[in-house]
Amino acid sequence: MPFKLDPEVAAGLMKMMGPSKSPLLRAEAGDWKTRRDNITHLSKALGVHPPPGKVKSKDYETTGVDGNKILLRWYEKEGTAKGGPAVLYLHGGGYIAGSVSLSDTAAITYTKGTGVPFLSVEYRLAPETQYPGNVADAYAGLVWLHDHASELGVDAQRLAVMGESAGGGLAAALTHYNLEKKGPALAKQILVYPMLDDRNIGTHPHIGQFATWTQDDNITGWGSILGDKAGAADLPPSAAPSRMKSAEGLPPLYLDIGELDIFRDEDIEYAAQFGKAGIESELHVYPGCPHAFDGIAGDAAVSKAALANRFRSILSIGKA
Repeated sequence: MPFKLDPEVAAGLMKMMGPSKSPLLRAEAGDWKTRRDNITHLSKALGVHPPPGKVKSKDYETTGVDGNKILLRWYEKEGTAKGGPAVLYLHGGGYIAGSVSLSDTAAITYTKGTGVPFLSVEYRLAPETQYPGNVADAYAGLVWLHDHASELGVDAQRLAVMGESAGGGLAAALTHYNLEKKGPALAKQILVYPMLDDRNIGTHPHIGQFATWTQDDNITGWGSILGDKAGAADLPPSAAPSRMKSAEGLPPLYLDIGELDIFRDEDIEYAAQFGKAGIESELHVYPGCPHAFDGIAGDAAVSKAALANRFRSILSIGKA
């Protein structure tokens, strides 16, 4: 049978792109400025109402490897017991867009739903900053979280990294970079439809008509963050995680991806490497779902199921 959109996701997509909404501007491959504007518009439209609940936030700052100042936003649910895990969170946006503030809703949702505190990192965007600036910023956030764990009331041995889309790719890249640097121990990585492969090899030809993040978008994102290194033979996995030769030494993996996402095949192949290395992994492929399906239709049954699985994974961080 041919692929088809989940009916609730299809309805959400029609509502989001309907005539009452401001139209998105068309963008040719390589046009990162228009895509940044489009992603910012969509992020504001989909995240204007943070979920209610007693989640408080506080801003901190650390210094990056280039002397740059990095905003760190700490989210904590009131009444949460001390001494538990914490998550370093990296927002999506194709490496060219997004911010801590635009991802407030997601961070609040995860914190409220699990009681696990989150630290969101304002890493520098491409093309203004190219690799390794983005992963170095993420690493600076991780080191800060580890060094301030006692002050924040969390267990430094139960830290995880998490992100969605490019943020998921950056979270994966951070685990490789952290391994190279012999940085803080990580108890888990939680990757939500992550952007992992710069080579743009593509996936099933029948997915194209459902793509909410297209091949041209992907070419633009990777070209912006890697420049002329995109597609090069000698890239390390801290630049493009799909380049890894082995998952040995990396933390346990949770990964979810939509069946109609152009990242599907690269994500499945990436997750398979963890089983081959004898590392705990959990993979979910959601039928009828394109990229960012949960943002498109948050009330859909499949989105609620995905969120429940992520909550469960977050709550399991560092547990035997």
